[in-house]
Amino acid sequence: MRRILILAATLGSAAMMLGALGFQYIGELAPCKMCYWQRYPHVAAVGIGILAFLLPGAGLTALLYLGALATLITGGIGVYHTGVERGYWEGPTTCTSGPIGGLTPEQLMEQIMGAPLVRCDEVPWELFTLSMASWNAILSFALAGLWIAAARSKS
Repeated sequence: MRRILILAATLGSAAMMLGALGFQYIGELAPCKMCYWQRYPHVAAVGIGILAFLLPGAGLTALLYLGALATLITGGIGVYHTGVERGYWEGPTTCTSGPIGGLTPEQLMEQIMGAPLVRCDEVPWELFTLSMASWNAILSFALAGLWIAAARSKS
């Protein structure tokens, strides 16, 4: 059962990465800075899953908890990104728009020219009113559950 859970968690993160790349290259939806942040832990989780298959035995449980940590991190970033998209809090100034009130025309032009091409506070795609960041959070927390179940299961 443990190996099935590891496989499901690993393939889940791999599917999330393939989905993100599909949206980027097939759907032509360029990722923002925070979208990239959400990808790195999935890549780590896939690597951890591969290691878990190659290095069974002592230390496997700790490795499985690292997989859970990776997916919890990307889920947390997804929650943060969702909050930025919905305007609950401000995101990094490098990928969101700042207030323009009181700016001179020169300062406004400087802000426009220095702005990233893809902003983190805009939702480019939704399904059932949830953005990609929201879906990443939900699915990543589910994957974390698989990693934890694998860590707690008997070999």
